[in-house]
Amino acid sequence: MNFEFPITELPAVMRGPRVERRRVLAGGSACWGTIVEEGAQRGLLRLDDGRVIDPACVQHLPPVSPSKVIAVHISYSSRSFETRNQPKPTETPTYFTKPPTSVNGHGCEIHKPADSQYLNYEGEYAVVIGKTCRNVLPDEAWDYIEGFCPALDMGLQNYRDTDQGSMLRVKGADTLLPIGPGIVRGVSLFEQTLRTYRNGLVVQEAHIGDETIWGPHYVVADIARHITLVPGDVILMGTPCHSRSVDPGDRVECEITGLGRLAGTVVAIAAPRASALGVGHQPTDSPEVRRVACGFDERVPEHLKANYRQAAKK
Repeated sequence: MNFEFPITELPAVMRGPRVERRRVLAGGSACWGTIVEEGAQRGLLRLDDGRVIDPACVQHLPPVSPSKVIAVHISYSSRSFETRNQPKPTETPTYFTKPPTSVNGHGCEIHKPADSQYLNYEGEYAVVIGKTCRNVLPDEAWDYIEGFCPALDMGLQNYRDTDQGSMLRVKGADTLLPIGPGIVRGVSLFEQTLRTYRNGLVVQEAHIGDETIWGPHYVVADIARHITLVPGDVILMGTPCHSRSVDPGDRVECEITGLGRLAGTVVAIAAPRASALGVGHQPTDSPEVRRVACGFDERVPEHLKANYRQAAKK
């Protein structure tokens, strides 16, 4: 395994049995429930009030209400090779934030404004904090993690030339963080494979244990040196190579074996009203924008490129 501070035994959050908690809208009310893992009702959702329902028949709500969302820029070796042509992007992790209003649920709409050309997918796993965490060591950080979720860190890349590198509008717009379907614990994260799909075809793929540069325990300890993490906070752990733009009508999914499969549909919306008056920095199509939005095809696997092109025809 290629990550800092290798673990010699599985922490409690990754030891079985598997438990998945989901938050859904059932009978007009927001309800929490647990996926049934065994028996005749396997795959159904047992709500905390005792009802058992088919999760495919209800609206999913985000399983988190974070005070903050912190994201690692690059933490997969394939992404570092694609963007930096080296196996490690920086000596230590670097971060950006997404506002809580960007959070979205499984089965959601992902908005692409009419004046933005590039809306890129980034399939990731999210770390959900379960206890107030400050000034911890990496081997202690596991005890503060509630569980993990699939996530889509979507980005309006036409805003990369503004906000002085903070990516506030690139990554922070409403709807740009689908997360779920649920929070999972009891799964050995580093044995899982992450796949992102565009219209049913795989466009990103990575074995998490093989490609991880910094594990979540290292990242939590790093952030918590200076920032108190509270229950419900979310840390996004980066994406593998081949982040590319999608179009209205595309269905984008992030599947992580053992954790679940998250889906959202890209929907066209009108450009912001104030943009028509020239308010603020306007979307651009600069070399820097295209460098990130379009990537480096020569540094990614051929089957991912072929699937991406085929998915565009669906």
